[in-house]
Amino acid sequence: MAAPRKRLGDLLVESGLITDVQLEMALAEKPKDQRLGDALLGRGYITEQQLIEVLEFQLGIPHINLFRYPFDPKLFNIVHKDFAKRNLLVPLKADGDRLFVAMSDPMDYLTIEDLRLSTGFHIETAIASKDDILRTISKYYEDESFEDIFIDQPEETKQQEELTDLDSPVVRLVNQLMVSAVAQKASDIHLDPQENELIIRYRLDGLLKTERVLPKHMQGMLTARIKILANLDITEQRLPQDGRIKTTIDFRPIDLRVSTLPTIFGEKIVMRILDLSSSLSDLKKLGFNPLNLDRFLEEINRPNGIVLISGPTGSGKSSTLYAALNKLNSEEVNIITVEDPVEYQLSGVNQIQVNQNVGLTFATGLRSILRQDPDIVMVGEIRDRDTVEIAIRASLTGHLVLSTIHTNDSVASITRLLDMGVEPFLVTASLNAVVAQRLIRKVCRDCGKKMPATTREQEIFAKRGLTVEEINRGSGCAACNMTGYRGRVAIHEVLLIDDAMRELINSNATPAKMREAAVKSGTIFLIDDGLDKVIQGLTTTEEVLRVALPE
Repeated sequence: MAAPRKRLGDLLVESGLITDVQLEMALAEKPKDQRLGDALLGRGYITEQQLIEVLEFQLGIPHINLFRYPFDPKLFNIVHKDFAKRNLLVPLKADGDRLFVAMSDPMDYLTIEDLRLSTGFHIETAIASKDDILRTISKYYEDESFEDIFIDQPEETKQQEELTDLDSPVVRLVNQLMVSAVAQKASDIHLDPQENELIIRYRLDGLLKTERVLPKHMQGMLTARIKILANLDITEQRLPQDGRIKTTIDFRPIDLRVSTLPTIFGEKIVMRILDLSSSLSDLKKLGFNPLNLDRFLEEINRPNGIVLISGPTGSGKSSTLYAALNKLNSEEVNIITVEDPVEYQLSGVNQIQVNQNVGLTFATGLRSILRQDPDIVMVGEIRDRDTVEIAIRASLTGHLVLSTIHTNDSVASITRLLDMGVEPFLVTASLNAVVAQRLIRKVCRDCGKKMPATTREQEIFAKRGLTVEEINRGSGCAACNMTGYRGRVAIHEVLLIDDAMRELINSNATPAKMREAAVKSGTIFLIDDGLDKVIQGLTTTEEVLRVALPE
């Protein structure tokens, strides 16, 4: 007699990883088509490694790492790609009448039965992580030798093929690059032309990683295909161009911002990936320290004034702005934005796209906005004196203005405004707060282990008035691509423009004096917020020092 089949939720409760209440909440709130495991992972109740260990221990199903597994390519013809992707499985090997498959959910008995009927094999299961399976599908189901197919074709034939044939090698290769990038949760795809080759790199958790190296003769075709998708001029190769691609990958809407730049070895292309289905809309999920969150919420709820978010490109400024707008968005207020480009569409918010070709800049857009009776205005970026002067005028006439500025920290944002030629008394009359922000990598939850802090680390913490005994570090596993880090969290510095700071600005005080005043007002600097997250076990000292140097 067969043993009764236990449900995943019951196994996790029995193992003590989740409570009955958490299980009931996840079951009640998850969409019908979402797996329970994904719902629990999304809420942070368990890690994928914990899920795998429970299934491995309780059911006796082996866990397998697909990172360097010797796959048999013939088996990918037996299990169709769509079926594999939809049910998160990959075929491993065939032995007689048995087919061994790796699954993220080996308790999905309906899928196992479907696979048995469609292949004629008796199915034996192993467990692999969801990301591991998706990476494998992306790599092996399309891992063809495109180089040979591309060679020795007339240029006219190539371009015609790109435009008309969705099954052509260049179309499939570009699609594969995008699908693989999304599967690996990359934020950018870089096509770097070199003298004798084309390097494809993905930015994962803020750092670039070489994905593959292609022969030089494939460069022109790939560039032309991406330009066609982004509605760019394929004949213009001497000037930079910007465009965007809207597509759907794995049933999720994906927006790619495309930028081309002429270099001595051809056009470099960067595609910024915006996953429209996973845009952050909750300020509490952005990693704000409780004090910083209270201060930020207080400032964005004021009826007028300017709140600036500062940091370099890729520091998450846009996510924070959108989360703030989402918090403020209600039927009682008129919110208008002017952006370059509009990254995420917010329901109930009037969003304007900058268009330099027709003269619609941040400054001209902002002038027009003020005639539209707005309560809250968001300017994508303060780049010049015109824009900042109109933003100041808007804040002084009863509007709340949110914007970003490219500076290293909060105090530097004040000096940047003064350098633009803004009078100190206008800065003090309009500016409410400056939020400096950076993104740092989080220690992988699956392979992170507590280790004693080094003497050097203890010295760094002691200088900031902090103590630390242990630091959480990742040893590297399949879930984090052997890096020890997975995902990112923001660190913040919220500088309030209080009376003491206004006096210093009006008297043209040095940045050092302003920092002293900020310390007295209880400002938590980037380095302090980062080290606090090290103490919490979220990140490492190296990550914090990579983006925020101690004074």
